[in-house]
Formats: sequence, structure tokens, C-alpha cells
Amino acid sequence: MELTKIFEFSAAHRLPDYKGQCNNLHGHTWKVEITIEGKPSPKNGMIFDFSILKAIVQEYVILRLDHTYLNYLIKNPTAENIAVWIWAALKQKIPIVREVCV
Repeated sequence: MELTKIFEFSAAHRLPDYKGQCNNLHGHTWKVEITIEGKPSPKNGMIFDFSILKAIVQEYVILRLDHTYLNYLIKNPTAENIAVWIWAALKQKIPIVREVCV
């Protein structure tokens, strides 16, 4: 079974290797979907406690990315590279992360 929770953060970036408007400094309100996968516990019926998921994502992703200049953290902050960064930030904390979508 898979479950997805959506998070948001606001941040600025520029794409240094892009020939177009995204080479200029600009910002977005980013939406991030974190999908977890597993079997529901027979005890509580949950794959993972959403309050714990929310706390981990808040600490390791949102607080680090919200209202920042992403280029300071990610060399080329494309949506793809942001997803990879988020995956790396979460995978050890939440081993049942199945997918990160930005």
C-alpha cells in the first residue's frame, strides 16, 4: 500500500546552466509529494504515523529549504535535483519512502 502526503515551501533559485528565463533569479512556492510504502500494522492500521512523517519532513526538508536561495544548497536546483536532495535527506530517517515528487 502507498500513501502520499503533500508539503509546501517557498524558495528562490536560478538555473545556471539553462539558456532562458530560468537562468535569472526567481522564486516558487514548491509542492512536494512524499509517498511511503508498506503494510498497515495489524495493531493500529497505519503504515507510518503521519504526525511523525510531518515532523521529520519539517525538520529535515522544510526548515532547511523554506525561504532560502536553493543554489546555496543544491548546485543546479532543477526540480529533479531538488527531488534527489529531498530523497537523500529523508531516506535514512524514513526507510519506507517510495517516491519524492516536486
